[in-house]
Amino acid sequence: MTLNQILTPQIEAGIQQLYGVTIDKVEYQATRKEFEGDITVVIFPFLRQIKGNPVEIGTKIGEYLVENTAVIERFNVVKGFLNLVVSDAYYIEFFNAIRLEEHFGYKTPEEGDKAVLVEYSSPNTNKPLHLGHVRNNLLGYAVSEILKASGKKVYKTQIINDRGIHICKSMLAWQKYGNGETPETTGLKGDKLVGNYYVKFDVEYKSQIKELMAQGMTEEEAKKEAPIIKEAKQMLVDWENNDPEVIKLWEMMNQWVYTGFDVSYKNLGVDFDKVYYESNTYLLGKDEVLKGLEQGVFFKKEDNSVWIDLSEEGLDEKLVLRGDGTSVYMTQDIGTAIQRVNDFGDVGGMVYTVGNEQDYHFKVLFLILKKLGFEWAESLFHLSYGMVELPSGKMKSREGTVVDADDLMQEMTDTAKTISEELGKLEGYSEEERAELFKTIGLGALKYFILKVDPRKGIMFNPKESVDFAGNTGPFIQYTYARIQSILRKADFDYSTKVEGITLEPKEKELLKLLAEFPVVIQDAGRTHSPALVANYVYELVREYNSFYQTVSILGEENTVLKIFRVQLSEKVGMVVRDAFALLGIAVPERM
Repeated sequence: MTLNQILTPQIEAGIQQLYGVTIDKVEYQATRKEFEGDITVVIFPFLRQIKGNPVEIGTKIGEYLVENTAVIERFNVVKGFLNLVVSDAYYIEFFNAIRLEEHFGYKTPEEGDKAVLVEYSSPNTNKPLHLGHVRNNLLGYAVSEILKASGKKVYKTQIINDRGIHICKSMLAWQKYGNGETPETTGLKGDKLVGNYYVKFDVEYKSQIKELMAQGMTEEEAKKEAPIIKEAKQMLVDWENNDPEVIKLWEMMNQWVYTGFDVSYKNLGVDFDKVYYESNTYLLGKDEVLKGLEQGVFFKKEDNSVWIDLSEEGLDEKLVLRGDGTSVYMTQDIGTAIQRVNDFGDVGGMVYTVGNEQDYHFKVLFLILKKLGFEWAESLFHLSYGMVELPSGKMKSREGTVVDADDLMQEMTDTAKTISEELGKLEGYSEEERAELFKTIGLGALKYFILKVDPRKGIMFNPKESVDFAGNTGPFIQYTYARIQSILRKADFDYSTKVEGITLEPKEKELLKLLAEFPVVIQDAGRTHSPALVANYVYELVREYNSFYQTVSILGEENTVLKIFRVQLSEKVGMVVRDAFALLGIAVPERM
């Protein structure tokens, strides 16, 4: 049980006995640094039911707790805040209950619980993954792992956008200018090769527009009349009509891209339970729209197009089916959501990891699904995130100015190598071990830098700043973990004995208080879909551990019981650091 769970019924009983009233909630907060205490009860909410001076009320509740529970040793009241000092015995008991063979703070799903489906990545097959995809993948993967740890069954999915005019642009450019080259003949990853032709198309298209404008056309006319865009549009029509040659080309180039994506996903450390393809889902949803039309959820306009009016919800009218019966993205998303529930069977909610430029789209989608009467539509969440930019500015795929995900991961690994070599801490490592360590540090730096920021905020990403062995960075936390493993290797005695009856140093108590927060942090991060809560918690934990490490002797302590306790404390802090980082998809090195 958490401290809050122990104290709440005691406080409720005390107020009932002292004032004869029943309260419905106890509000806690961390005790401010300038006051003595481990946890603070906020008295002000009680004043709605108890008339009197908040200091006097706090004093009476504090006296009741000291007399009636072994957990509270003493208290002080500052205005309307009751600061409680928790006994060492409580923290020692909590500490001994942490089992090394279990994931402390993790919960398992209850029988019969519905699963949560998390969608992330969802790239196009006309270009490789870039920095924006990196944030998307890291967020989606971390939220999936955090939801699992909080006690939810989770399915990870993505939908690959493998059809449309943008795909045809790459295909056409390769057909016209590729001379039959392949990933094998060029040595390029397939997604990079295809991405090069997407850029090539744009270069040729702009050249043709310029030429037509020189002949007297307006820019708007030239954009429509350029031969290459007309060819691309015809290729899309041919694809939709199942032209065998176009389908064959489409399948070949898409497979190049999927093979390339798999390499990137493996390097990034993310995975999926099921992959959907837009080419299979783009016709879904029409039947649902027609059903909704019969139910009065949608309405038809004179041109036969189908719409929904959301003006009562503060939005506007939204098209869900064109007049010619063809679908729009909203139609597909309605159908795909329903298809996923049918596929998995036990889905009770979904999380869509998509950038904040799609906020409006998801508001509309969720409202439509609710109006169509799906129970699970009450538990849909748009994990909306801000863009990632570099000091050099915004990225553009068509112009080839994006930061390639593979290149970025390699750059992070190289940066970690340079800094590690400058620090000169690599004695005794084989070349293979060094390469693995550089990758662990580099990717840890990248992932932590991105995940420590609230998802809703934009990020200005600076690779060198993220690979720093001091401050709120991945390598600083990894280094602390490695330091703990070094202590455990040097502890050449049996430190498995259960520890009891010791008086805690202030730094030890602070560490134990932070350890006790981990289960709450997991639940909060799962509820708010924010990996940043886990990232910043683990930073606070290692910062507190380093302060403890500098303040008290561990292996040099003469008192055997205290020495055993401090080694065990180090071990359990290390375990929580490892498990917290695992939720973020970050590895920790045993040596550094």
